[in-house]
Amino acid sequence: MTEQSRPLTSDGSSSEEKLAAEASRRSRDKPNVFQKIIDREIKADTIYEDEQCMAFRDVNPVAPVHIIVIPRKPIPCLSESSDADAPLLGHLMTVARKVAALEELKDGFRIVLNDGRHGSQSIYHLHVHVIGGRQMRWPPG
Repeated sequence: MTEQSRPLTSDGSSSEEKLAAEASRRSRDKPNVFQKIIDREIKADTIYEDEQCMAFRDVNPVAPVHIIVIPRKPIPCLSESSDADAPLLGHLMTVARKVAALEELKDGFRIVLNDGRHGSQSIYHLHVHVIGGRQMRWPPG
């Protein structure tokens, strides 16, 4: 099912997003897929990594280019980060810019960061989506 054809609920989100967010919220204390990628338990199509983060292709892309940037430090979501995490958060944005350049997204791209249930966060490990390769629509939600 494409992004454009997903059925939306009355609040504008897809029922798939709501179900994934709710299921993930219940399993927050278990190792998640992103931690398993960091630990090399699960393979990923990694396009960038350094001592602070990794970037890899999303397995369920919503656009021709869909990259996920994750910190190695396990921060569940942006609202649970601290002021001490500011350098890491800035680094994630810098890496997002770098991977957009690597993917030759010269006409632009979108950065998405979901937070919590109402933000449709489905994996409770902070992650940044870099999405591009087509015209984005507005509003995004």
